[in-house]
Amino acid sequence: MILGIDPGVANTGWGVLDDRSSVVGRRLVGYGVIETKKTDNSGKRLSLIANGIREIISKYPIDVVAVETLFFAKNAKSAIKVAEAIGVIKLVVSEMGVELKEVTPLQVKMALVGYGRAEKSQVEFMVKKILETDENIRPSHAADAVAVAVAVMS
Repeated sequence: MILGIDPGVANTGWGVLDDRSSVVGRRLVGYGVIETKKTDNSGKRLSLIANGIREIISKYPIDVVAVETLFFAKNAKSAIKVAEAIGVIKLVVSEMGVELKEVTPLQVKMALVGYGRAEKSQVEFMVKKILETDENIRPSHAADAVAVAVAVMS
């Protein structure tokens, strides 16, 4: 199984795909968002993210964790916070002995749409097509995480 992660401090999206059966194909097993409160200090927020990732990896037999990395950031302050979240996620994945793959947003778009400047709606369309589902994955952070997992499977 693959766990895709769209890291963030306020909202860390996650999506789990089962890629183990060639008969069934790729199947969306679960998805959601780990939310933190703006009023909490950064240490508590990072701890909540770490605990959430541990819980997901413990719940599902995860073989690979795919994390979307920073590609370009206009706001250095928010980029630093996201980088901290990515660091915590990498630490948890390493501690749990799971393989880690990192992909950029450009790589996700290229894998799913074939175009690095694809719109979010195009990526979401391809995710639904590849997973053969009509389900709208919401919220958007969870949809992004599922796209990361699909891109790594491709």
